[in-house]
Amino acid sequence: MASARVVITGLGVVTAHGNDVDDFYAKLLAGKSCISPISEWTPHEEQGTTIAGEIKGFDPEEFMTKKMARRVDPFIAYQIVAAKKALQSAGLPFAKGEELDAVVDKTRAGCLIGSAMGGMHSFSTATENLVKEYPSWIGHKKMNPFCIPFAITNMGSALTAMDLGFMGPNYSISSACASGNFCILNSVDHIRNGEADLMLAGASDAAVLPSGMGGFSAVKALSKRNDDPTAASRPWDKGRDGFVMGEGAGVLVLESLEHALARGATPIAEVLGGSYSCDAHHMTEPHPDGEGVQLAITRALKDSGVDASAVNYVNAHATSTPAGDMAELRVLQRMFGKNSEFKINSTKGLIGHLLGAASAVEAVACVKAIQCGEVHPNINLEDPEDDVEMGLLVGGESERLDVRVALSNSFGFGGHNSAVLFGKYEPVVT
Repeated sequence: MASARVVITGLGVVTAHGNDVDDFYAKLLAGKSCISPISEWTPHEEQGTTIAGEIKGFDPEEFMTKKMARRVDPFIAYQIVAAKKALQSAGLPFAKGEELDAVVDKTRAGCLIGSAMGGMHSFSTATENLVKEYPSWIGHKKMNPFCIPFAITNMGSALTAMDLGFMGPNYSISSACASGNFCILNSVDHIRNGEADLMLAGASDAAVLPSGMGGFSAVKALSKRNDDPTAASRPWDKGRDGFVMGEGAGVLVLESLEHALARGATPIAEVLGGSYSCDAHHMTEPHPDGEGVQLAITRALKDSGVDASAVNYVNAHATSTPAGDMAELRVLQRMFGKNSEFKINSTKGLIGHLLGAASAVEAVACVKAIQCGEVHPNINLEDPEDDVEMGLLVGGESERLDVRVALSNSFGFGGHNSAVLFGKYEPVVT
């Protein structure tokens, strides 16, 4: 276990519930769903799913030039705005220049912001233009030269670093719906290993478009409850029929405790540790007995130096799919079911599944729960599965909870499992 402490000093989000972290969490606490009919384009009814946690009215121009805002793929715009909002919340300048350089050594500041899908909008538009003229191959002349740069998953981190002048570790991780947690934990490692003082960590995705919705519909992953959008995402309920697509970004400012205190920052929480595992089982289905999930959590506890009895809040992966929800919940009930004042909830019931960005946005929810001592409700849980221990789940309204240690789980297609532990910041005692 590494001795260096890594603290969280800033949070940023872009979601269908808005781009202000406090307002976002207030809507979660109120049990407000942001799932609605898709409005940016008209889904074909034969596609099966016509609803999503779609971002509407997004305006990035406070944080980006008009030219850049027009050009970049939405997943890049989302993460740049979330990153700058996180810096702003950390009390740091969010533009390249002497003011930022005065408080942050740019050679020791990095960006590790991942994505499951990358620039689907850019790639889909370019492909459509190409196919229109096929087989004449004239279509390539209509392809946007930014097609490839804006489609690859690393470009969000790269453009964020260029915008800020950060020259430290910079890359992205794409591990499906666990991408955000992977980025957070790797960022922690860079700080613990002395390679960075500050990291922007998180993930972004924007897959609410025909190819994204069509692809997930094809693997029968999405809910078809189109007539009742806000009731469609219903983790652990017998009536669940798939997840609801969401989109957005979440970014955390991570710093070594020494760096944060030296610049006069007040940490809002601490990353205690975390770990990973692989189901080694199936491309899209979780292992039914949750063996990989339990392994990831066990390793996370060991890395953090935390006893299982200390965990009293879990933000579950719980996507509202028939196969996944209960496999995870059985593990959680087995490992933590006897803990005092212990509660579990699923943010996806309120905002849908943001794919790679899910764990990053849910990390923000965990930190806010620690910060304000209140956890958001589980909505739409009207007919729970028989194995559900209802006393462990947050009810239909938010609940006060003094969160000591929060566990955030995220799992992805391919069997990628991740678990991150967050705790209250305890000041250094001298």
